[in-house]
Amino acid sequence: MSTIPAFGLGTFRLQGQVVIDSVRNGLELGYRAIDTAQIYGNEADVGEAIASSGVARQDLFLTTKIWVENYARDKLIPSLKESLAKLRTDEVDLTLIHWPAPGNGVPLEEYMSELAQAKSQGLTKQIGVSNFNIDLTKQAIAVVGRENLATNQIELSPYLQSRKLVDFLRQEGIPITSYMTLAYGKVLGDPVIRMIAERHDATPAQVALAWALRLGYSVIPSSTKRENLASNLLAQTLQLSDEDMAQIATLERNGREVNPDGLAAKWD
Repeated sequence: MSTIPAFGLGTFRLQGQVVIDSVRNGLELGYRAIDTAQIYGNEADVGEAIASSGVARQDLFLTTKIWVENYARDKLIPSLKESLAKLRTDEVDLTLIHWPAPGNGVPLEEYMSELAQAKSQGLTKQIGVSNFNIDLTKQAIAVVGRENLATNQIELSPYLQSRKLVDFLRQEGIPITSYMTLAYGKVLGDPVIRMIAERHDATPAQVALAWALRLGYSVIPSSTKRENLASNLLAQTLQLSDEDMAQIATLERNGREVNPDGLAAKWD
């Protein structure tokens, strides 16, 4: 069974000195899980920040994601080895298929088999998927086995609660990682979220993250500001009430922020 940390640091859209500072600050503040991806173009920067942090590699949980162009049998493992070199490590803790990309010419069976092969070669401790709908998750299970899918990392926020997909993943016992939990900051101004935040003397970001944690999701918020990185961590101790959760449940509006053409399959 998977052991994905509940709280991690995302690095999407952060590059160069910005991501180096974010990861360094995060590690100093106590973050021990870092989420990156080949397409982010920042694996080498993340590797540099980790190397200079003084935090031992075995105390970290590193996730990267295979990009669409590297799904073919002859490309996936070589590309992961490149990622490992950039991250300055012999293996990552988790490797995900970034998007299903149904039209890119590489069958799911091929890239999931290669991902499993990467695990058996010791390049990654665990494997999983990202942005997979119910049907594609079923196909991935058929190839690698349910017990080998450490997570499905999907966009989830109070504005996009994806109940059908979440219910399916729970039934299958596949852990869920929530990304874009703050909906690019849109939920931070929500009157309901703000009211709950005031009630708990918390920030709106803490409320949204605590909502996801209470639902059993792992979260990977990012920030370029040290004070926000520190503040976000406090979501772990924020106890939302059943009433709070019921109020947030009403905010669903299918507010998807990330849906790239050609990469996403049909959402449930």
